[in-house]
Amino acid sequence: MTVVDAHHHVWDLSVRDQGWIASDSSLRRTFTMADLAPQARAAGVDRTVLVQTVTVPEETPEFLALAARHELIAGVVGWTDLTRPDVADELARLRELPGGSYLKGIRHQVQGEPDPEWLLRADVRRGLTAVADAGLVYDLVVLPHQLRACVKAADSLPHLTFVLDHLGKPPVASGVLEPWASAVRALAALPNTVCKLSGMVTEADLAAWTIDDLRPYTDTVLDAFGPDRLMFGSDWPVCTLAATYGEVLDVACELAGAYDSGRIFEGTAVRVYDL
Repeated sequence: MTVVDAHHHVWDLSVRDQGWIASDSSLRRTFTMADLAPQARAAGVDRTVLVQTVTVPEETPEFLALAARHELIAGVVGWTDLTRPDVADELARLRELPGGSYLKGIRHQVQGEPDPEWLLRADVRRGLTAVADAGLVYDLVVLPHQLRACVKAADSLPHLTFVLDHLGKPPVASGVLEPWASAVRALAALPNTVCKLSGMVTEADLAAWTIDDLRPYTDTVLDAFGPDRLMFGSDWPVCTLAATYGEVLDVACELAGAYDSGRIFEGTAVRVYDL
């Protein structure tokens, strides 16, 4: 099976800090494509999507240049300030940079915004419209209480494809489904939404998770979105807090079960990100 990994990161702590990483975390080191590539190739992954980690303007040009140099990277989901008045011009500038053709989407750390309706602000909506007009998609990294705003934003911008990262970060460790499940189903009811099977193991008990802990959450999105609107993402290296790269892929394959794995593990990502 050929696999597209639609969600991973890299970072170099000698270039800039990753302030979201705890001082005692195993993630507090540099992770490069040289670290990822052997693991991805061994798992049958032949293309990846590199996703932003921090909200600084320098990172996206760096990622685009990296994509141009590394054959494994087929697309980049970058960051720009959606609220800047010249956001359309900035998106055009990014696409003119070395590797600019690899820019496929934009993401903001909405999960860190104190306003649960940040996505519905007039200045943010203007930025999201510019993303759609540029032919890019928008990745949603949100917490469950922010999903209702995601539904409103996606409903009001039908020409923009919204990609939900990490299933919307359900509370897997607690085993609670609601209100997350109802909110995810409401988002999936909109045709311009897609979901990533990613980030699951790190929402579970890091030291003692089982595949059965994940199954109610993956079953929910499998039923709600279907294989045409689901894509696999490793969330490497964050996933290494709870599992190896190969384990994450194996678990996703088992959870997908009888669903059309060709779409979940390749086709959806290729179509949505125009890889």
